[in-house]
Amino acid sequence: MGQKVVFFEQTDSTNVQADRLAKEGAVHGTLVVADMQSAGRGRRGRSWQQEPGTMAAMSLILRPDIAPDKASMLTLVAAHSTAAAIEKMTGLSAFIKWPNDIVVNQKKVVGILTEMCMSQGAMQHIVLGIGINVGTKQFPEELRETATSLYLETGKEIDRGRLIAAVMEQFETDYETFLQTEDLTGLLEDYNRHLINRGREVKILEPGREHTGISRGITETGELLVELADGSVEAVYAGEVSVRGIYGYV
Repeated sequence: MGQKVVFFEQTDSTNVQADRLAKEGAVHGTLVVADMQSAGRGRRGRSWQQEPGTMAAMSLILRPDIAPDKASMLTLVAAHSTAAAIEKMTGLSAFIKWPNDIVVNQKKVVGILTEMCMSQGAMQHIVLGIGINVGTKQFPEELRETATSLYLETGKEIDRGRLIAAVMEQFETDYETFLQTEDLTGLLEDYNRHLINRGREVKILEPGREHTGISRGITETGELLVELADGSVEAVYAGEVSVRGIYGYV
């Protein structure tokens, strides 16, 4: 992972550029990084701008030989890898807010977006985008209660290049573990250890329906297990719902 790196001083979105390069034949493991994104992309079409030099923005091109319905699990693999790399680099405790955010001290520090390219029913490639708030010193007032950066949490400047390398190193190991079973069996125990909502009450938000339950961890295929008031356990699928803690962001 990351043996070939494509760097942009400024671009619209590393995911957009990675998808373009993949369609032009870029090899598996190609990493696209940018000093600044003008139109970073998140779930449900959200976009944002970043200040130069503050974010570790990266998108990885993958060409796995797996069924398309297994691709969403790579978001969870990346979340585990990124949390582990942050802990190694900073000494902070990093937790996963299922399925695609990393939280430090109850605030979001990482977002992950996985996008798949299909053609005639076959998967052509996957673009795995990771954005880490590294050097931001101040957030807009509307984000201060929910977002943070590694600088704000450590009081230190974190080398973005070394951090990206640490994420790639950990992801390469986790990716190989994933491919052995084509699910999360090999990562399950440590992923659940990092899951911030495990054992806590969460709110499940679905179109036309809201209900609460207790998060019990994830399954081998990445669903969030939620124990409902009647004692039954519901498997929640990434992309179908939004899970937020009852008290605040997490």
